[in-house]
Amino acid sequence: MRIVAAILATAAAALALTAGADAATIAVSIKSTGFSPGTITVNHGDQVTWKNYDRTDHQVVADDGSFASPILHAGQSYTVTLTRAGTFHYHDALAPRHTGKVTVKGPPPSLTLALSEPIVDYGTQVMLTGTLSTGAANQSIEIDAQPWGGASPVQLVIVKTGAGGTFAYPVTPSLYTTYVARWGNVASGSVLVQVAPKVRLLAGGGGYMRAVVSAPVSLAGRHVYLQRLSSFGQWVNVASLTLGQLSGRLFKPAAYLPKGVSHIRVFLSVNQAGNGLLSAHSGSQTVRRVR
Repeated sequence: MRIVAAILATAAAALALTAGADAATIAVSIKSTGFSPGTITVNHGDQVTWKNYDRTDHQVVADDGSFASPILHAGQSYTVTLTRAGTFHYHDALAPRHTGKVTVKGPPPSLTLALSEPIVDYGTQVMLTGTLSTGAANQSIEIDAQPWGGASPVQLVIVKTGAGGTFAYPVTPSLYTTYVARWGNVASGSVLVQVAPKVRLLAGGGGYMRAVVSAPVSLAGRHVYLQRLSSFGQWVNVASLTLGQLSGRLFKPAAYLPKGVSHIRVFLSVNQAGNGLLSAHSGSQTVRRVR
């Protein structure tokens, strides 16, 4: 009994997608004696084209309904893109004794890499995590790092995958640092950690406070801004404070503030922080100037 193409046309959508630019096309001939070759193995995303070289009509139908051609007259062809891994048995609906088999290999392996935090204060640890798509354990994953100003990535560590192909590794970047994971010829996308100097505003005795900046290099001679929160909710610069040899500065806030209560903080601009670092500010403090 003839099977018209409309019956299974919608089922083809599961496997018939636009082929990638690097997909291959494998040809199968339909002859009076059957399919040639009758068994093929293709890669994920490849195309298979059946062409009718017989004088009579034929129709290619997957046994599970995942693809189906229209009725192919002499010289006509049908192409499907295979994007689901597995083994697909098919037959000629107009000559059921003619059968074939397509084995589709899985997609190529891939590697992911992610950050627990994309922006951190200097000295803060970040966790790199990823997954190897094969799910295999005990695989060697190379993690490369390229800090700001580095000419190229360099190997940081080799870690082993655990259950499900997952891996993790803690890092403490000093500057903007780009990371990438590699497994053989397979590389993850790169991830970037941005680093800000750690700025603290510490209360002292006698009305003094200390601004302290922690960074990968000394910031002696550079300056931070003492800022006051205005009535409009904006941070306004009220003084420029030059940092000493230990990247700190002892000062009396009252000398720069009006009478009454003020909310203050210390701010380090990106220009003063230097290459490979973000701007940063301390937490706020509340002070009162009596006179």
